[in-house]
Amino acid sequence: MSPLKFGIPKGSLQEASIDLLARSGWRIRTSSRSYFPSSDDPDLECSLLRAQEMSVYVENGTLDAGLTGKDWIEENSSDIQVVADLVYSKATQKPTRWVLAVAQESPITSLEDLQGKKVATEMVNFTRRYFEARGIKVEIDFSWGATEAKVVNGLADAIVEVTETGSTIKAHGLKIIHELMQSHTQLIANHASWADPWKRTKIEQLSLLLKGALQGQDMVGLKMNVPDELVEEISALLPCLDGPTVADIHGQAMKSLEIVVSRSQVRDLVPDLRRRGVRGIIEYPLYKVV
Repeated sequence: MSPLKFGIPKGSLQEASIDLLARSGWRIRTSSRSYFPSSDDPDLECSLLRAQEMSVYVENGTLDAGLTGKDWIEENSSDIQVVADLVYSKATQKPTRWVLAVAQESPITSLEDLQGKKVATEMVNFTRRYFEARGIKVEIDFSWGATEAKVVNGLADAIVEVTETGSTIKAHGLKIIHELMQSHTQLIANHASWADPWKRTKIEQLSLLLKGALQGQDMVGLKMNVPDELVEEISALLPCLDGPTVADIHGQAMKSLEIVVSRSQVRDLVPDLRRRGVRGIIEYPLYKVV
């Protein structure tokens, strides 16, 4: 059986993608001299490609599956199978946004104000369709980079640019006046590969464990010792995925309770449990929640 040909996005998502794969169970090693990382899974053959072109190579069958942004699937109008949504922006772990921005002092305040004007962006096809659908005629120029500078230098009246927090756009003296779309990473597959039983099983394995690793990164396990008379009270208070796991403690009138909770809940939960008489509280990290 030939290995699954899998694309990893090169560039800003590369490190986060390889880290997520590692937490999911796949060790990927890259080299500055090769676009073909090695994998500890003989059934996985990896390639590094720009996220912008990933969906094209998945659609034409060069790759069986890959990771790329929803935005670039839209840009390329790719006919592929979307297997899973994976939000793992390294900075914010929130979807990125494609926004319309103009100079701070610009009189432009709406999409309609751009009638007959020039917009610079890397997402040419999506942006053109977006304005056409609203009946607004604009000139779309492709930007190779440093897109924010196009407005500052007078090369464009506005830009359509990707952002997470908006801080870079603001730092360049621009203001956001409209959001066109939100994007996040998606696991995608070629239709023929998805129809192949062996390849589909492998892609579904990737999907399950990638999603499990993402869910696990924001959760922790808690174990605690609870006096018998407090078990019902404490169990009712615990914010967990399901009910707590309860086990006897040999030779003691206590129970051991174990739960999985959001990492952010621990700071309030642990002091409260202590005040209520719970002891021996242990917090431990989780690799996956599936």
